[in-house]
Amino acid sequence: MEELFTKEQIDQLKSNGSPEHYDQDHAPVVMLTLPFTNCVWLLSEINPEQPDIAFGLCDLGMGYPELGYVSIYELLGLEDPVLGMRVCNNTLFKGEYPMSAYANAARAAEQIVWDKAIVGKYVQKKSNILKP
Repeated sequence: MEELFTKEQIDQLKSNGSPEHYDQDHAPVVMLTLPFTNCVWLLSEINPEQPDIAFGLCDLGMGYPELGYVSIYELLGLEDPVLGMRVCNNTLFKGEYPMSAYANAARAAEQIVWDKAIVGKYVQKKSNILKP
């Protein structure tokens, strides 16, 4: 796993996946891509008890991005059959919005998008209504 993520990313992914943070709408921590394909994964958490399993927004480039779980070891084993490229970490990516915003933007665009102007439109506003 260390060959795919930085130490800081692993720590944040595990923290997000811990029981006390389980139901939160985390921002993606890491963007993985398979070069020269349309395959993209935005991952927000790893189950600390099953460190092979990550949760995030997965797009295999077929127009149906979806939230779900993915095996990190399977990602490590992916290889482009023509060029031999492997999944890599885009360390320049910074998740600035909750995963729900990226998921909604991806569904609308039929692919993962990370442009702030587009994803920002899908951030759900919190209600200012006071509870009784």
